[in-house]
Amino acid sequence: GRTALRARSLVDDALRLQEAGAFAIVLECIPANVAIAITQALDIPTIGIGAGGGCSGQVLVFHDLLGMTSHPHHEEFVPKFCKQYAKVGMEINDGLAQFKQEVEDGSFPGESYSPYIMMKEEEAIFDKLLKRDVEKERTTQDKVMEEEESLSLYGNGKTGQ
Repeated sequence: GRTALRARSLVDDALRLQEAGAFAIVLECIPANVAIAITQALDIPTIGIGAGGGCSGQVLVFHDLLGMTSHPHHEEFVPKFCKQYAKVGMEINDGLAQFKQEVEDGSFPGESYSPYIMMKEEEAIFDKLLKRDVEKERTTQDKVMEEEESLSLYGNGKTGQ
């Protein structure tokens, strides 16, 4: 929409979208005067992203407006129309690095962040159930080992010829 003919074409396209039943139209990276003309021509709202202040509403990618991306060259890729209201990317990186470190060294979650506990009676029953499962597994493994020992490669219990 940076030429008069293309801008006029955008107004016509927006009107056709409205006639086709669109409930709103996003206007992205167009001159503010074109966005104003489109907004005034329509009965449905326009949402601008890099289209100036004359739209019915505005939207930005929240990663951009909060500075969440922490790539060293991110500043080169932030759209020109995006105002950054914060720069939380490095804070996010620091938090994630600390989380990773604490998980690796075992300091997280720790008792402070493991608040769900069983009553002592329930814990005792649970331990008995687990012990029974272990004993059952051990018995099953013993039976399998006995069967394997009784079998031979040659069929009749002999280990040679």
